[in-house]
Amino acid sequence: MLREFESEGVLVDSHDSDDELVPQTGLAAPVFTVNQMLDDAPRSRFHHKTVFISGMGFFTDAYDLFVIGTVAAILKIQWHLSTTQTSWVTGAAILGAFIGAFTFGRLADVVGRKTVYTAVAAIMILGAIASAFAPSFFYLVSARFVLGLGIGGDYPVSAVLMSEYSNRADRGRLVGLVFSMQALGLIVGPLIGLLSLSSGMSDGFTWRLMLGLGAIPAAAVIYLRSKMPESPRFQASVRGQSLEAARELHRFADGAIDATTVAESRSRLMGLREFLTTPRLLLLVIGTAGSWFLFDYAYYGNTLSLPSILEEVSPNATLVTKLLLTLAIFVVFAVPGYVFAVWRMDRIGHRRLQFYGFAVMAACFILLGAVPALTSTVAAFIAIFGLSYFFTEFGPNMTTFVLPSEVFPSNMRTTGHGIAAGIGKLGAFVGVFVVPQLQTHIGLRGLLFVAGASAVLGFALTSVLPEPSGRSLEEVSGEDRERVDNGRGEEEAPIAINS
Repeated sequence: MLREFESEGVLVDSHDSDDELVPQTGLAAPVFTVNQMLDDAPRSRFHHKTVFISGMGFFTDAYDLFVIGTVAAILKIQWHLSTTQTSWVTGAAILGAFIGAFTFGRLADVVGRKTVYTAVAAIMILGAIASAFAPSFFYLVSARFVLGLGIGGDYPVSAVLMSEYSNRADRGRLVGLVFSMQALGLIVGPLIGLLSLSSGMSDGFTWRLMLGLGAIPAAAVIYLRSKMPESPRFQASVRGQSLEAARELHRFADGAIDATTVAESRSRLMGLREFLTTPRLLLLVIGTAGSWFLFDYAYYGNTLSLPSILEEVSPNATLVTKLLLTLAIFVVFAVPGYVFAVWRMDRIGHRRLQFYGFAVMAACFILLGAVPALTSTVAAFIAIFGLSYFFTEFGPNMTTFVLPSEVFPSNMRTTGHGIAAGIGKLGAFVGVFVVPQLQTHIGLRGLLFVAGASAVLGFALTSVLPEPSGRSLEEVSGEDRERVDNGRGEEEAPIAINS
């Protein structure tokens, strides 16, 4: 809601952004908060710059997480690993991500998004290099766990930073573009493995190369993030530094936002205990974390176990053939799903898109489980499994990342997203261990039935969430309503800046 502030407010003018601020009187035009400026800003170059910077981090996350499926298939033979050991190689980073999302999500609300943003990228570099030089099973599992801490921490800060820079009309598209960098990570990993193996490179060097390459985009992330200011919404609403936030936003946006005047607006601080005991916020945690847990169980369990699933569907396929089939599923089905989600989600609605995705996923998984011929014919299996993959991306894989960045208040936004992402990664960790065991004990069709049931439950939990599409973050989170209900006395004082 746009407001006009009367002349009793304080007006500050400066001829240079570093000059001493000189109080003035009078106000000739309406003055808006940093949040309102961002909400109403047209989509501009600085939005795309933020997408690229945030997206590079998420590309690294996706590459590091999904490349391990191919690496584990190689190491199972090379190191003579048991099914449980292979699951630990596959799941160690996901377990680390579970802890990292909680820890760094909370830290980003306390010390700031930018500080945590850089720290998690440094941890990913360390984990990727240590993984590439792993001499043994235990060393590799430990290195992947460290890598996972950084990956988990990157989830909430990548999503929330983009959400907080976005305007209300394009927020889903912009945060979705960050998440769609996962598509590149899904493709690049198998492609590097395919090219390496096809060139005659040894299996031993191939898996080390695949793991070590994850350090390169992480290093680029550190450089790019050093050029980006702190989230203006966080700086203004949580730290109460509206003037500094407006100055940095004015420079970063290259004039796309007129931040020469700004009204102060600060949120009430909230502790973690209060956050988890407030009924409305607790329901949001259950809705976001629960649906993410159920989705990640099915998604990561099936995706990281895809080589072994394809082995059951086509027992005579070579590793190269299985890599080609995996790559085909990603390129033909997953990538278009990301594209359509980014294109349409703000028009369809973020919550509604999650409903659609869970519904089609459930139908595909249950159909594959119910009709035996579909899991014994490669073409039929790829077609239906691929359709589920399309609606995975055009649905909950995208929206479980976007929704938690929108529904929580600014002073607990990365905490809420971190809890949701952490619980989601716990679901992925469970899936990585449970899916291979289910495949052994109840067969491929049985585990597909379980995945279908997870999608049905995810559909049900989505119903407790609000629809954020087209609304401001403060309206969705209830912050605007709380300011009115509480009658808070911190007046929004207009400030003018000439930078």
